[in-house]
Amino acid sequence: MSQNKIKLGMIGGGSSSFIGVVHRIAAYMGEKYSLVGGAFDTDHQKALDFASTLDLDLSRCYANIDAFIDGENDLPKPERIEVVVIVTPNFLHYAMAKQLIEAGFHVICEKPITNTADEAIELEQLVTKHKVVFALTHTYTGYPMVRQMKTMIAEGMIGDIQKVDAQYYQGWINPVIHDKEKRKGVWRLDPEKAGQSCCMGDIGVHAFNMIEYTTGLKTTKVLSDLNTLYDDNALDIDGTALLRFENGVRGMVRASQIATGEENNLKIAVYGRTGALKWEQENPNFLYFLQEDKPVQVFKPGHVYNSDFAKESTKMAPGHPEGIFDSMANIYNGAAKAIRGEEYKKGAFPTIHDGVRGMKFIEAVLASTQNGNSWTEIVDEHEDN
Repeated sequence: MSQNKIKLGMIGGGSSSFIGVVHRIAAYMGEKYSLVGGAFDTDHQKALDFASTLDLDLSRCYANIDAFIDGENDLPKPERIEVVVIVTPNFLHYAMAKQLIEAGFHVICEKPITNTADEAIELEQLVTKHKVVFALTHTYTGYPMVRQMKTMIAEGMIGDIQKVDAQYYQGWINPVIHDKEKRKGVWRLDPEKAGQSCCMGDIGVHAFNMIEYTTGLKTTKVLSDLNTLYDDNALDIDGTALLRFENGVRGMVRASQIATGEENNLKIAVYGRTGALKWEQENPNFLYFLQEDKPVQVFKPGHVYNSDFAKESTKMAPGHPEGIFDSMANIYNGAAKAIRGEEYKKGAFPTIHDGVRGMKFIEAVLASTQNGNSWTEIVDEHEDN
């Protein structure tokens, strides 16, 4: 292993994990990390078998997170794993992240960051106290054209923002939700494993994050209408949230996991006084720029006309599609710069701050629905102190 590469560990993400594959490929793509070990499965033998397929040192394949922390801390500091990826079910994120932060590890974590906003705030305080890097994998922020969109909005190319509309539609729950026995076996519908929310906590928060990431606006209030479809289903699987921002701008998040036939339909449109920008995840290489009385312009990755942020987030020559692995890799590359103490652009990776904002959004949306679809404030974290 190159001494220049960051030593990476992983909690979860074993042989049966799709998202674990995404993280490993993303880490490898930037050639800044080397996977050293982890606690990949609750079944230690399965974890060892998996580690063998990756040609890892089996002594660095641990039975659980406690053994991982103890084992790594017993090693000389230059040999220890430096940053740990958490790719476990939602309900484990908070406790694991807390243990790792307090043990001095940098953390890269799947979202949602925690089950509650209070837990997220606590982690934010611990990150500051222990001076570690915390990256949250809101993957879609890594797409070059999303970063181009962010830059164009910041540079005033669409004027003052007037309307924002973000949608995230999937249909994967539809085949199981109508069968009472089948839906009992879906962990994302189990509050003990998924947390307070299914749809908004899983995908609606991505749409919310995309709005705040690209526009720089801060949401102050939400009014939501969520749907569980069946009385015996505890968690939302569909919903809409109207948003109000700090400067009076209006917007909305529409999310569904019962949108029959939809795959991963995340879209965002930002309408300004002099122009608009539109992007969709299933066709991520195209950013549409709309202006009054002018033809629509299409921005694509790899061209000199893009911003420096978009260009440094592009790995291929024009015309070669970049996808979800590339997007995740850009987040890993941004986190690597932070871990090494190098300069990096704002927005290079979602931080603990984004995790806190996401959890506050989820809780406000749930409260709005529970309180008769009323406007509910998202208190700024700096006002909590």
